[in-house]
Amino acid sequence: MSAAAALPSLAQSRQKPNIVLILADDLGMGDLGCYGQKLLKTPNIDKLAAEGLRFTDAYAGAMVCAPSRCTLMTGYHLGHATVRDNWEVYPEGQYPLAARDVTVGSVLKAAGYATGICGKWGLGGPDSAAAPNKKGFDLFYGYNCQRHAHRFFTDYVWHNTERVPLELSKTKRIYTQDLIADQSLRFIRDNAKRPFFLFCAWTVPHGPYTVNNVPSIAKYAGTGWKDNEKVYAAMVERLDSDVGRVMATLKELGLDNNTLVIFASDNGAGGGAGNNARFGSQAGLREVKGTLREGGIRVPMIARLPGKVPAGKTTDFPTAFWDFLPTMAEFGGASAPKGIDGVSILPVLMGKSQKQHALYWERRAQKKLTQVVRSEKWKGYREDPSLPMELYDLKADRAEQNNVAAANPAVVEKLKKMMDSSRVDVTPPSPDPRIWEKYKTDNARLDAMLEK
Repeated sequence: MSAAAALPSLAQSRQKPNIVLILADDLGMGDLGCYGQKLLKTPNIDKLAAEGLRFTDAYAGAMVCAPSRCTLMTGYHLGHATVRDNWEVYPEGQYPLAARDVTVGSVLKAAGYATGICGKWGLGGPDSAAAPNKKGFDLFYGYNCQRHAHRFFTDYVWHNTERVPLELSKTKRIYTQDLIADQSLRFIRDNAKRPFFLFCAWTVPHGPYTVNNVPSIAKYAGTGWKDNEKVYAAMVERLDSDVGRVMATLKELGLDNNTLVIFASDNGAGGGAGNNARFGSQAGLREVKGTLREGGIRVPMIARLPGKVPAGKTTDFPTAFWDFLPTMAEFGGASAPKGIDGVSILPVLMGKSQKQHALYWERRAQKKLTQVVRSEKWKGYREDPSLPMELYDLKADRAEQNNVAAANPAVVEKLKKMMDSSRVDVTPPSPDPRIWEKYKTDNARLDAMLEK
């Protein structure tokens, strides 16, 4: 019997189970109490872990925002994904998904789900063929562009294809995370009587960590922390509070026992050296966001569905974002697209055993191609095909301190072959110098509005 067939609430019931994916932005594994955090308070996320399954070896799709979200939405890893880095587009948005890219939104919509995304898209500008409403989502609310999403006080957001103006001044300003969280709750209420998939692509705790990017840091006045640390704490705790609001709404509507809630972060710790040092955001992992070391791609992940996902358990099963689409397709009684890289891990979610599968990442910077393979306990890391591979036993050495390649030549050779066979080359788009000039101009304009 398959894991999906073991779920009595799937095809046999009046309503398929709902799915809520909450994705934090730049949150480190060590920022949560359930992963060892002591200073930041995250009781609502910790409760998710206590009532669900906590992953210790879950991975983002990439080392930065846009490609990570591409793998999450499409099921392709970085060797085959359309978007492989933060490729920016002028005047607004990022490099778009391709026509061949079928998103998890499209898959679940075809299976009868209402689909919504509230937060940050970053996979195709407002006028592109890859805007959210054209890629499987009935509702889109928030930021289309990840550059725009750096501003938590801004003068507009998108509601589907409408550019909605917001008041912005010193005395009249709206914290966009509040708007986005409110719209997330509204989507749940509006679709309470039908199966729904809600992607809470929230932007906290992404920087910049300046005092004009949060409503207040007064709560932390007695801590002795620097302002950037107070701002980071305010963002993490706002994230946790909004997770609590989602869970309370599901419970109020009688949906919490029929809703799979998954929480994760889009890449490793991105709070900067000061915040990482203060709060231990890296959780002892090597390096940070922007790299393919464990600290750049290993992330928190929690799944909760009472009576089906085991409660209060942990798993060290390695999985990455491209597994999300096929897993949700099987869970929702849908068919995943052919030819994608992801594997359904529904048995693992249901507390069952499953054969591990290899995971692949890459990043091209100028002429250098960095590649990573995780296969069972082994991690192969190659800074460039012209350089020797490093090999780490992640069971014994999660911090990647001891390169054991010399002692394991057969493993090195096996992982080299995986790297060589796991990709199709692409040509990154040429940078447009107008992008960052516009970004600086927009920031100056918004700062001036906040002072009026």
